[in-house]
Amino acid sequence: MPNPAYPESLRAVKLRGDKFTSNPVKDLFAAASSGAVPAAFELKSAQLTLIALVLKTDDLAIAAAELNKSFGPKGESPDFFDTDGVVIDFTHTGIRLPHTQWELFSKALSACKLVPMAVRGLDPESLAVAQRLGLTEAPPEPRRVTAPPNQKTSPVASVPAVEVVAKPTAPTSPSAREAVPVPTMVVTKPLRSGQKVYARGGDLVVLAMVNRGAEVIADGNIHVYAPLRGKAMAGARGNRGARIFALCMEPELVSIAGIYRTTERELESDVLGKPAQIRLSDDGKEKLIIEALKS
Repeated sequence: MPNPAYPESLRAVKLRGDKFTSNPVKDLFAAASSGAVPAAFELKSAQLTLIALVLKTDDLAIAAAELNKSFGPKGESPDFFDTDGVVIDFTHTGIRLPHTQWELFSKALSACKLVPMAVRGLDPESLAVAQRLGLTEAPPEPRRVTAPPNQKTSPVASVPAVEVVAKPTAPTSPSAREAVPVPTMVVTKPLRSGQKVYARGGDLVVLAMVNRGAEVIADGNIHVYAPLRGKAMAGARGNRGARIFALCMEPELVSIAGIYRTTERELESDVLGKPAQIRLSDDGKEKLIIEALKS
């Protein structure tokens, strides 16, 4: 008599003389791998680009207010995120879960089009609470190699969304990994005050002037082959290796991976109004280095 624990397709295969164990699930995988039945799914490696929100206060209400001010519906950059996954980093706080302000903080993330997916820096009890909320544990931030600085540096400040975590969702062979190239965005017309261009996932090339009040943003590098007089934010999703290049460096504000500097204090004379590049220092201190481009 047919075993009801087996799918109909497996029972049909068994009648042809195939051997099965007493484990229907194991038999199903064996039959699928042999081509007897079609596979219902396939495991592949995948990488998710996640923004790390590094909290620096125990007051989640303050963090929620600042998020809304910067990226909320009525904030400075309401369209900066688009249902992007985020890792909430509690490493620099003493926060424990459950937290009375968690719901308020979660609503702020949602308003900013951020989707919490993982946490790190929590004690075991708080991590268990986060996991019950559907959040997984992210690996610790990789330690950066430090080297003695030998360039001029500039004082900077930091903003929340500064890091990217690449997380494999399932193990597989290298041949199964897929990379999707992102084309470089090219802008050929001048950008006026109030205009904003964002190159999501790639580099941005601007062939005309970026006037004051305009914004150019890229997840990769920014190249401006004209005067840069507005705001330029490279590595917007945490790429610390991103750079900003301009033939005439006169920006209102520059930022790389969330580390920014305004030009209320003028740039050095060897870079102001001249071809220059901006990058992060490699000493682990997250300082902006602004240096002249030499031919």
